[in-house]
Amino acid sequence: MQPIVEIRKLAFAYDPARPVLRDIDLAIERGSVVGIMGQSGCGKTTLLRVIMGALRPTAGEARVLGHDTRKLDTEGLYAMRRKMGMLFQFGALFTDMSVYENVAFPLREHVKPPDELLNDLVMMKLHAVGLRGAAHLTPTELSGGMARRVALARSIALDPQLILYDEPFTGLDPISFGVIVRLIRNLNDSLGATSIIVTHDVQEALGVVDYVYFMAAGRVIAQGTPAEIRSSAEPFVRQFVNGSSDGPVPFHYPAPGYDADLELAAS
Repeated sequence: MQPIVEIRKLAFAYDPARPVLRDIDLAIERGSVVGIMGQSGCGKTTLLRVIMGALRPTAGEARVLGHDTRKLDTEGLYAMRRKMGMLFQFGALFTDMSVYENVAFPLREHVKPPDELLNDLVMMKLHAVGLRGAAHLTPTELSGGMARRVALARSIALDPQLILYDEPFTGLDPISFGVIVRLIRNLNDSLGATSIIVTHDVQEALGVVDYVYFMAAGRVIAQGTPAEIRSSAEPFVRQFVNGSSDGPVPFHYPAPGYDADLELAAS
C-alpha cells in the first residue's frame, strides 16, 4: 500500500542562499502515529507546512494523500486539505464563537448539514474529547487543556484521513498533557486516521508515536522506533533525548577568547 505521505529528496528555501529544508526523505504509513522531532528552529513546522500544501517544495517531491502537492491548483489543494485535520499550536480557537460553534465551523463551511444532523455531529466530537458539557462556553472560559481538547474536536470534525499536530503539548500541565496524549492515540486508532506530531517534547512524544523522524539543521539525521531513538548513537539525538547541556549543541554561543574580552573591558 502506498504511504499516505511520501517525501523524496525534498528541499525548501525562502531565500536560495539560506535553505530551510535539505534532502528530506520520509514515508508515513497509513494508520500510524509519527513524530517529527528536533530542536526549535530545525525546520519541523516548515516541513509540516509543506505536507499540508501551504508551502511548495523548492526541489524534490511531496506526495500527500496520493497527490504531488507541486502539481495541485488551488481547487485541488482545498480538496486535499478537506481530508486533513490540523491542531495548531495553542489551539487557535475563534474567541468570539462558542465551543459549539468552533467545532461546527468546518462542518458549516464544507458539509452544510441540516441543523439536526449538525448538532449530532458536533456533540459526538465534543463527547469524544470529554467536553460535551462545555458546548455553551466560550474559549475565554476554558482552561488551556480544555481549549486544546476543543481544538482537537474541531480538527476531527470532518473525519480526516490525516491529522497534523503542531506542538500539541506546549504549555500543558501534567494532567492535561496526559489527556491529550491519550486522545491523540485513541482518536487516531478509532478514526482509522494517520497522525503526524511535530514537537520538541521528546520524552512525552516517544510514549505515543509508532515511529520518529529526528531533524537537525533542516535534515533528517535519525529515524526509527521510539526504542531505537532512545538508544541512538547519534550525538545530537543522545544530547536531545537526555536533555544534556554538553554535546553538539554547545552551552556557549561562539565568541572570541574569554581573556580577550576581559582585556577589552579593562581598557
